[in-house]
Amino acid sequence: MEIFEFKEILKNGLTQTKLLEEQYEQFYEYMNLLIEWNEKINLTAITEPKNIINKHFIDSLTILPYLKENNKIIDVGTGAGFPGLPIKIANPSLDITLLDSLNKRINFLEEVISKLQLQNIKAVHGRAEEYAKDNREIYDIAVSRAVAELPVLLEYLLPFVKVGGKCICMKGPKAMEEIEKSKKALDVLGGKIEKIENIQINGEMDRNIIIISKIKPTPTKYPRKAGKPSKEPII
Repeated sequence: MEIFEFKEILKNGLTQTKLLEEQYEQFYEYMNLLIEWNEKINLTAITEPKNIINKHFIDSLTILPYLKENNKIIDVGTGAGFPGLPIKIANPSLDITLLDSLNKRINFLEEVISKLQLQNIKAVHGRAEEYAKDNREIYDIAVSRAVAELPVLLEYLLPFVKVGGKCICMKGPKAMEEIEKSKKALDVLGGKIEKIENIQINGEMDRNIIIISKIKPTPTKYPRKAGKPSKEPII
């Protein structure tokens, strides 16, 4: 896909976000790196350029309205960089940590960060349960997309967030079912649902954004050791 066509599709999908020419070029290079690396390692099942734009880039940028300048953010289970890299490109003031448990993904993310010359962003190899031990309650916002069911995800995210901060959970059409199962986890971990927003992306994707406020400190026993949250969720 040529850059002029890429720019037009991305521009048409971003109804509330305006990008500079340099940012369009960064997104274009990111897409091409993703396609190139995906031939060597499995980063994403979405490989057609238009789908990358809609289902990765535009989807990731739906959370931009909930972010403030200079927010310190951790993207847990970032995979190929979603939503952390797109929000960084669109808002360079953000301080981003991209956390993923697979080292080959970290290698890819580090190349994207280097090629796009992004500042105040790092890719970290590790599991949420381990990384939270030395990074408790230091982030303004924890975000995640397509990582785990909400009761499990809350145990990954809330320990990272300061009291007064937020978790932003990007969920599909079954979000309300997951919320029903999350009442105990919210209470135990110190969270409260602030807002649920449903967004349709080009008629192709049904995205639910769940905003959770951190209203009290998370007990120090959480997160439990690696694997425990998914095997024995707080429900």
